[in-house]
Amino acid sequence: MPERAKNTICIWYERDAEAAARFYAATFPDSSVDAVHRAPGDYPSGQEGNVLTVQFTVMGVPCVGLNGGPAFKQSEAFSFQVATEDQAETDKYWNAIVGNGGQESQCGWCKDQWGVSWQITPNALIEAVTDPDPAAAKRAFEAMMPMKKIDIARIEAARRG
Repeated sequence: MPERAKNTICIWYERDAEAAARFYAATFPDSSVDAVHRAPGDYPSGQEGNVLTVQFTVMGVPCVGLNGGPAFKQSEAFSFQVATEDQAETDKYWNAIVGNGGQESQCGWCKDQWGVSWQITPNALIEAVTDPDPAAAKRAFEAMMPMKKIDIARIEAARRG
């Protein structure tokens, strides 16, 4: 059994924690499915032998997926924020999430098919909206607001004015 991290993100899934973990492992670098644990007995939303928890890593961050049933839903109150280096990397992750049953949202946010929120955030966006020149930061921010997937060229053009 893998060594347990001192702090682990626990994500509640209705029933597909293993499928989600396998998708993340196949999509993102430094990601893996580390262990799959089956229920030792019946529980409110499942039976003995069902996958109960899945230990996995997403880009170096230890996580556990809990197949807890339909009682709780995902929300934007939790998201993975993935920093990207360029448009190709931004497109790769965005398209992987949205193109596999996910959905677009605003300002670089999207949801995967399990309802988990992701922020696909180019480093260029963070640099632009935190520019020490308030006018440049404002232009970049205003350019970002109507976007779904972030267009780095448009952000940089707005930053320059």
